[in-house]
Amino acid sequence: MVRGQGGDTPAGLRIEVDPGTLSLAIGEAAQLSATVRDTGGAVVDDATVVYYSRARRSVSVTRTGRVEAYRPGEFTLIALVPSNPGDRSRRPAARARVEIPVTVPLPPISEVAFARVPPVFYAGTQPRLRVVVTDTAGARRDDVPVMFATGDAAVASIDRFGFLTLREAGTVTVTASVDTESDALTIEVEDNPVASLALEVGADAARTGDVLRFTAVAADEWGRPVPGVPVRFAVGGETAPAIVAAGAPAQIAADGRFVAERSGTYTVIATAGTHTATRTVSIEPRDVAREVEVVGRGKVLDRRSSDLWVWEGTDGRDYALTGTWGADGHTYFWDVTDPANIEKVNEVQVDARTVNDVKVSADGELAVISREGASNRRNGFVVLGAGNPREGVPVLSEFTNQLTGGVHNVFVDGHHVYALSAGRRYDVVSIEDPRNPERVGRFELETQGHSVHDVWVSDGIAFSSNWTDGVVAVDVGGGGRGGTPERPVELGRYAYPNGWNHAAFPYRSQSTGKFYLFAGDEAYPYGGLANDAEDAQLPFRTAGWIHVIDWSDWDNPQEVARYQVPEAGSHNIWVEDDILYVGYYYPGGLRVVDVSGELMGDLYRQGREIARFVPFEPDGFAPNAPFVWGPQPYKGHIFFTDYNSGLWAVRLEEKTGPGRVIGEPQ
Repeated sequence: MVRGQGGDTPAGLRIEVDPGTLSLAIGEAAQLSATVRDTGGAVVDDATVVYYSRARRSVSVTRTGRVEAYRPGEFTLIALVPSNPGDRSRRPAARARVEIPVTVPLPPISEVAFARVPPVFYAGTQPRLRVVVTDTAGARRDDVPVMFATGDAAVASIDRFGFLTLREAGTVTVTASVDTESDALTIEVEDNPVASLALEVGADAARTGDVLRFTAVAADEWGRPVPGVPVRFAVGGETAPAIVAAGAPAQIAADGRFVAERSGTYTVIATAGTHTATRTVSIEPRDVAREVEVVGRGKVLDRRSSDLWVWEGTDGRDYALTGTWGADGHTYFWDVTDPANIEKVNEVQVDARTVNDVKVSADGELAVISREGASNRRNGFVVLGAGNPREGVPVLSEFTNQLTGGVHNVFVDGHHVYALSAGRRYDVVSIEDPRNPERVGRFELETQGHSVHDVWVSDGIAFSSNWTDGVVAVDVGGGGRGGTPERPVELGRYAYPNGWNHAAFPYRSQSTGKFYLFAGDEAYPYGGLANDAEDAQLPFRTAGWIHVIDWSDWDNPQEVARYQVPEAGSHNIWVEDDILYVGYYYPGGLRVVDVSGELMGDLYRQGREIARFVPFEPDGFAPNAPFVWGPQPYKGHIFFTDYNSGLWAVRLEEKTGPGRVIGEPQ
């Protein structure tokens, strides 16, 4: 049993929780019970105890104490007596509180299997064998060491990373094992016919960030190509001979793709057995930096701003729609036809604390705004007539049916709204008759502890951001697998290790035709949002970056690049005309990034950043605490909302020289 004391509160209550610690397997549940006592030890019968989890996507707990484990690790639950028993927020202020440690052990290994076995093995080479390890929960495990062995060391040996050393022709069995599970592979090693090795590259000069493709060609004594020869690449440079280490200014992949993050001269070395070949290339600076000019403002200084959408109204004028966060349900309509003279022309107030997301239909007729914190807990979304905000913005309908727990994000695609429900799924609602919305479909994952934060629809494919489950692509009419809004069909998913997937933007590169998914993180390793009045003026720090996923094959997404700002965490993103726009938490500001060409490696270090703008505002809701919520390029300008200062319009100036940072206090 664990006992907790309620801090320095005058009530002097303490909470006793049984059991005081928990150890649960994945998928296992338990029930907590609590007793509240006063300073004399007497039971306080009328005290309300509620629970919450500090890692609800890994271990959940209901307000009545039912615990369920979803993912392995060490976690903490909180039991507390609310200062206000009617407070239904996730983490209410407490008269007394206590922590309950929870351990969820890693599940045992269920399968070890060789994967992607090379088609041929030649003596004198060092191919790598790859192994997939799966546990009883169905998860792929990359955190466990694999033990390798060979049956005949005269033919082949293998190191702990799976690299074979093939010494002579013959038959040999290779085994891979983890705990009690193992797999065996018998291979035939052939005599090596390679007599020469040549290294080819498409160009001998490029810029930082440009991808060059090196091809190693092995030939026999008659000059005929020898297929299937394993080649290992390395890269060196005149000024940094040890650049093959982590954090190096250049890298080369196993398939010969090369990229440099710093300018200079680099030599690529290809090795196949005893044969080597080299090529040298010259890399120049990318030099894409431009200056940023502030064009106009739509100030919101008395409350926090959330998302935005910019569009052309049916009257031919340009408008922006912005939401508000943690306030009283206001949404603002701005005329941005002249970005230098932004004018608020209308506002709508709905029953909500937060209007987190705003979207406008492609024809400019309808706006859909999300609701959280409604007084009657019936949140859902609101459909507005948005064709001519100067003339009026009528409320056409509200849709709340089964949209519980607050609708955090929405997306409008044609006559359908994709709306999040309780952070667990998204519902598809027809607004063909905007005065009578009707649910027609929904999509929800089946994984333990699943959750969803956002959804974006493009060309009949819905991309949802699902935190630890990663990005999920779903056919809703354009994926070629029979999906419709009424019957969504999953196409594929990609989950990356940090589990912070918060937003996603699909984009087909104009310069290469490759299909990329830009997936953004959101994380609070230093603590969450400030909720107390005295803390609301303090900026908070976040982490996370943009993952670039090559999703040319739905069944085989590959993370190929990243854009990571060292000092701040990412928020919302937009990609257009081979340019990435990212809003960053404090103090990152707006970032504008060149994403032309094939993408590989660290885009930030490659000098692909075109511009950055940090919107300091001394009179902001939190003074000088820039936090760009989301950007949108529109008709030659970049519009964005800042959490603490409202709507901004900026533009990139023509390139005349090295870029500089604008917007910082003088």
